[in-house]
Amino acid sequence: MDGTLIDSEPYWISAENRLVESFGGVWTHEDALSVVGSGLLSSARIIQSKGVEMEAQAIVDYLTDSVMTELRESGIPWRPGARELLQEIRQAGVPTALVTMSIGRMANHVVENLGFKGFDAVVSGDDVENPKPHPEPYIAGAHALGVDVRECVAIEDSPPGAASALSAGATVIGVPFMVDIPAENTHAVWSTLDGRTLNDLSALHAKVNVQ
Repeated sequence: MDGTLIDSEPYWISAENRLVESFGGVWTHEDALSVVGSGLLSSARIIQSKGVEMEAQAIVDYLTDSVMTELRESGIPWRPGARELLQEIRQAGVPTALVTMSIGRMANHVVENLGFKGFDAVVSGDDVENPKPHPEPYIAGAHALGVDVRECVAIEDSPPGAASALSAGATVIGVPFMVDIPAENTHAVWSTLDGRTLNDLSALHAKVNVQ
């Protein structure tokens, strides 16, 4: 979701900065990039190491509340082509799942503001024991759709997300945003979803399954 469907990473980075600085610490741009795509509890433990004296779950709640406030006040910034591609996929009757490490209340807020029914299932960070890059989130997403994960195409913007989808067995498309994605963790890397279609997804998936 963050970085693939919506351009929310700057909101996360701003919230992380404010929190660490409020405890007298320093949160660098490199620190921010190091947690992109990771589970929020994992990110919270790194933030604790910067001197933030709060429980990990309290950090997760603070960051989520901050980002949700930004989304409500500024609107949801959709990534180029993402919403349009999702709408085409839905019109074709293809089952879809949102697999995100954001917690459920934020994921559902975004889903409810798509303007159409975008997903049959939502798997959020509080739905799994093991966050990305573990394969569990994508296995759970396929299970929620009632399909084999090997029948799925995953679109990801981060290294942990791509690694999660690949290890689960999905066809993986990397669309890097804040950070680069190692080519070995994907089956294709696209610079943007703008102009991409369901036919592009189908062609890649067919090619991967022939190899």
